[in-house]
Amino acid sequence: MTLKHSSPSPALEKIERVLARIVDAQSGKDVLSLGWVKDLHIHEGCVHFKLKGGVPYRREMDLLRQHCAEALGKIPGVTEVNIEFTAADTQAEATPVLPGVKTVIAVASGKGGVGKSTVAANLALALQEQKRRIGLLDCDIYGPSIPTMFGIHEQPEMTQKDMIVPPQRYGIQLMSIGFLATEKTPLIWRGPMVHNLLQQFLHLIRWDNVDYLILDLPPGTGDAQLTLTQSATLAGAIIVTTPQKVSLIDARKGLKMFDQVHVPVLGIVENMSYFECPECSHRTEVFRSGGGETEANELGVPFLGRIPLDPEVVIGGDEGEPIFRSRPNSKAGQAFANLAVRVIEALEKGEIR
Repeated sequence: MTLKHSSPSPALEKIERVLARIVDAQSGKDVLSLGWVKDLHIHEGCVHFKLKGGVPYRREMDLLRQHCAEALGKIPGVTEVNIEFTAADTQAEATPVLPGVKTVIAVASGKGGVGKSTVAANLALALQEQKRRIGLLDCDIYGPSIPTMFGIHEQPEMTQKDMIVPPQRYGIQLMSIGFLATEKTPLIWRGPMVHNLLQQFLHLIRWDNVDYLILDLPPGTGDAQLTLTQSATLAGAIIVTTPQKVSLIDARKGLKMFDQVHVPVLGIVENMSYFECPECSHRTEVFRSGGGETEANELGVPFLGRIPLDPEVVIGGDEGEPIFRSRPNSKAGQAFANLAVRVIEALEKGEIR
């Protein structure tokens, strides 16, 4: 990005003072303290530097770069502003946002019943297949489903410092309130108690060198969702919907919630998109189809793909072996594999706009 006008050359200190007022909305810190400004120098009124940041969604970084250029362009003596954007070279360069975690992704839905937890579970396995270390945190306090989907119900171990050690299944580090409460004991808690528990979940779990921590958020856009999005630095959110109009309306509400808390939306996933007969390959659009992609285009966010309606998805979830584990070559399994690739492209390569 380049901006030009004429005047005497300014001092480097003045440039740094201006940059110290440019704040990244996601982290709440300025670009200087974040260490994102590299190779800053001035020559004959031309300000040049590299903006090397950890914002994964390219549109967000473009906006931040624009703010820098506009602010610096108002300084007397600045004749040109040249900002070169480079993403972090590797995930290892990123500052951990939680102990033992490099990147946090939220999987959300505006309403229940759209298969959000199914998407979260299979996405976790598909990302692991891409040689990433994965953690999955079931944030649904009232209706935890990850223990059933992974077939694990043991209570987690505790360290001597009262940190929770997540149990593992299929190589995924897992944590859920379902590991701490029995299936026959409903949790009847008020809002502040839920808030406190979620805070503990985020900060008292000993994750072991996790590349991606997936938060399986509760459905809706209430206090629990706000607590989670504001308590950890999220790299981005994935919104799950079905093609039905009522689901799309709620998906739009979820997207607006993330906009309000300055969390970039990586895209929309259309679950239960269609059913394909295993005998004749005839495709039936049980809940209509294409609504998710249309909604993504209207809202200006990426469309991450369609997940077909497959009875084996339900069977695998009930029996503790998600379909990406039991039948990775099925059409649903391949859809989750493609979803994982798209997520990595968005987070690590900045290829999704």
